Amino acid sequence: MALTSDLLDIRTIYHEPTVDAFPIGRDILARFPDAERIPVPSHWNIPALHGNEGSVEDWVRIKRSTLVLGVKKGLTLRPNGRSAHFIAPSTSNGCAMACAYCYVPRRKGFSNPISLFVNIDQACAAIARHAGRQGPLPEPDTIDPEYWIYDIGENGDLSVDAAVSTGVRTFIERFRTLPNAKASFATKAVNRDLLSYDPQRKTRIRFSLMPARIAKIVDIRTSPIPERIAAIDDFVAAGYEVHANFSPVILYEGWEADWRALFAEIDGTLSDAAKAQLKCEIIMLTHNAGLHEVNLGWHPKAEDLLWRPDIQEAKVSEGGGTNLRYRTGWKGQWLARFKSLLAETMPYCTVRYAF
Repeated sequence: MALTSDLLDIRTIYHEPTVDAFPIGRDILARFPDAERIPVPSHWNIPALHGNEGSVEDWVRIKRSTLVLGVKKGLTLRPNGRSAHFIAPSTSNGCAMACAYCYVPRRKGFSNPISLFVNIDQACAAIARHAGRQGPLPEPDTIDPEYWIYDIGENGDLSVDAAVSTGVRTFIERFRTLPNAKASFATKAVNRDLLSYDPQRKTRIRFSLMPARIAKIVDIRTSPIPERIAAIDDFVAAGYEVHANFSPVILYEGWEADWRALFAEIDGTLSDAAKAQLKCEIIMLTHNAGLHEVNLGWHPKAEDLLWRPDIQEAKVSEGGGTNLRYRTGWKGQWLARFKSLLAETMPYCTVRYAF
């Protein structure tokens, strides 16, 4: 994935003092020799970025020009049970892309450029120890028939991270050696450099997909939907397990026709080999009042789709935040309709998880 200036043109690097003690930290700094380097005590303590309401006016500029480097302090893993069995320690936080519904800005304030953690080897070692304690997967389940699945990209997009750091390659190579575990991450970017990583079916990539005309409004600075679909065959051939992540499902007048057309496009594009291994997740939109206010400052057009109090209701999340979700009862009916549309066109695509 080319580091084109419209996606990344790093001019400023905020970094914790010890990042150059790690090989990946030194490598990243060497990639951007002309960038201004600003030492900070913590990747979470950068007043110029986090909680600065004025930054919303420079939302995209900051994502393009700023990089944060830190050392991951907590390397604990936690159970998931939905998309993966476990959430691995995040090796990144934030993103160069700017999806209008992204939950990360809710935690980081008004700007969330890529933050990379340089102690990848320590994170890999923590995962290996954890997987060693698990033993074999007791029996097949909806997450995977054979392996414990570890989500390695919960708070960022590893396809873009791989254009900046060798850390993603390190992760994928490490999972090749774990006999009972497989990596997984979702992405909205097509980075063909990953085709050379030789994952040996031990990494699952979940390409996020939605109708293209909606993605043009809410999936800002991401790879176009047709490009993501076209890449699936190549990633399967390169040794990845590739699933679809139908997320978020946004409801609006005409959503059914748009999704039916998307399913037909996928069906008409994928090879038999890709179809044979294809499964999917379905995630209905969750929005947030705070993010709504942020978006009004830089991309109000997206809020016409995302902010629908007429069909949404407030619900406290597992983390204690108040989010907006489609109304109970109606959401179940819409989800059932979505599954029916999928089954009509792509009956081979098993739904692993729907929420």
